[in-house]
Amino acid sequence: MRTAGPRPRRTSGRHLNLVLGVVGLAVVLGAWQLCAVTGIVDPNFSSSPSGAFLALIESVGSGAIWAPLGSTLSIVALGMAISVVAGIPAGLLIGRNKYLHGLTDPLISIMYSVPYVVFLPMLIFWFGIEMNARLVIVVWSSLFPLLINVIAGSRNLDPAYTQVSRVYCASRLYTLRAVAFPATLPYILAGIRQAVGRALIGAIVAELFMGSSGLGYQVQLQTSNFAMDEAMASIAVIAVVAIVLTRGVGHLERRFTFWSASD
Repeated sequence: MRTAGPRPRRTSGRHLNLVLGVVGLAVVLGAWQLCAVTGIVDPNFSSSPSGAFLALIESVGSGAIWAPLGSTLSIVALGMAISVVAGIPAGLLIGRNKYLHGLTDPLISIMYSVPYVVFLPMLIFWFGIEMNARLVIVVWSSLFPLLINVIAGSRNLDPAYTQVSRVYCASRLYTLRAVAFPATLPYILAGIRQAVGRALIGAIVAELFMGSSGLGYQVQLQTSNFAMDEAMASIAVIAVVAIVLTRGVGHLERRFTFWSASD
């Protein structure tokens, strides 16, 4: 009975945050609509919530939004798959080996800190403007946040776990798979949650500068044609996708790492 007490408070707090978030969003949209109606801002260049909503309904009904959405989601999914398959094992190995960590830590810090946008001209020269260049940017965006989190989790592994594995004469590979990976899972899922958001940003940036399809390309095309309602509708779709992806990974994080949460 005592352990079940805090749960209603956490649930009510979560509902309160949801209500406050909806109210805050409604206030912003209402102020935006008021500015457009009263002429404080020019709706021809800034759109309005009602115009964007109608454009969104029309694009969904006509099916015009589905092809760009599918193109963006496919590149994000492929980039995340590559990042997860490469980043988790590499992070575990680097975190558990002091020599690998010493060799790679400066490079990882540089690659994470330097904005990939400055490399876009070189990436275009190297990979062109097709799928390969977009995929490189998405992987670049998502790999290093995941890698940094996995390395941090692996390096912070409780020494008692590795001592037990040594007592049972477990191999290093088995220790990584059966000891380090489960213990590092909270860091891994936190890294994936960050990586998903960064992957979506990378995909949109790549489509803005070098894409011929996708939501980013559609926004660029619509704004260049002064179709501001349609552009804002596409941006709203990007926002919804970002929320769904990050909240979905956050749900998995709470579902599979509930044992690591502190009261």
